[in-house]
Amino acid sequence: MLAGLLVVGVLKAQRLGAQSPAVNGHTPVFEVASIKPNKSGTPGMGGIGFPRGGRFSATRVSLRELIRLAYRRQVFESRQMVGGPSWIDSDRFDIEAKAAREFPRDLEGFARQTSAVLQALVAERFKLTVHNETRELPIHSLVLSQSGRKTGRQLRRSQIDCAALFERRVGRPPVEPGKAPPSTVGPQAGHLTVNAVTISQLANVLSPFVNRVVLDRTGLIERFDVDLQWTPDLPSGPPRERPLGEPTVLNGQIVDLNGPSIFTALQEQLGLKLESERGPVDVLVIDHAEDPTED
Repeated sequence: MLAGLLVVGVLKAQRLGAQSPAVNGHTPVFEVASIKPNKSGTPGMGGIGFPRGGRFSATRVSLRELIRLAYRRQVFESRQMVGGPSWIDSDRFDIEAKAAREFPRDLEGFARQTSAVLQALVAERFKLTVHNETRELPIHSLVLSQSGRKTGRQLRRSQIDCAALFERRVGRPPVEPGKAPPSTVGPQAGHLTVNAVTISQLANVLSPFVNRVVLDRTGLIERFDVDLQWTPDLPSGPPRERPLGEPTVLNGQIVDLNGPSIFTALQEQLGLKLESERGPVDVLVIDHAEDPTED
């Protein structure tokens, strides 16, 4: 789930309004789309993907997750996506859809067209209407932790052509579980692996982990390979009693409770730090949504 959503953060961010964006003078749509309720009760999203042939598939996806993907948004804190029905997170759906033609193979073209068809899908089937607002909210600025543009040992200048790799990989089956290919996000809890990204793109990827918009203030313009490890926040509530010696597991991954926080890890491993401030944040307001229409 993490890799599927956060690859959106590596793409160039742009503000999107309530209407599906036109591509080459027309609004792309899925020719056919099946949306079925998923009543399995299994927690979390099963996965999303864009197999070749202009297809889209999603398992156990919520409406909120679908909106995030359609509008190329990060995994928001609650104040960055407001409104919507009471079931926006709880109800889950399985989706299979097919567009009239193959999606573009260049990174930005792929992002633009998949965004357009997904926006059209939620507008037609969920009767979704949204608008954007700018609100003053807490944010983080990402800066160098030391003067002199010195970066940490796990923030290395990249030799990877991410766009070229994307063109070769789009539509291919996923890599082996537990392994992250170049230009993606590692699936392990508390382990972020991103290749050939700008620091601005890294800031976008970091946002969901710190529950705030992160803005790049480093002044670095190169592309980097990143390997960041930290102890993720555990769910609130009473801890489950575990036998002595049993490891802590989050989303199927073992968590090292003695590791650093993400704030400490950024400084020690990447030579970067987060500074808290307030600033304008683009907020997506959900005006209306309904249960999806029958197939």
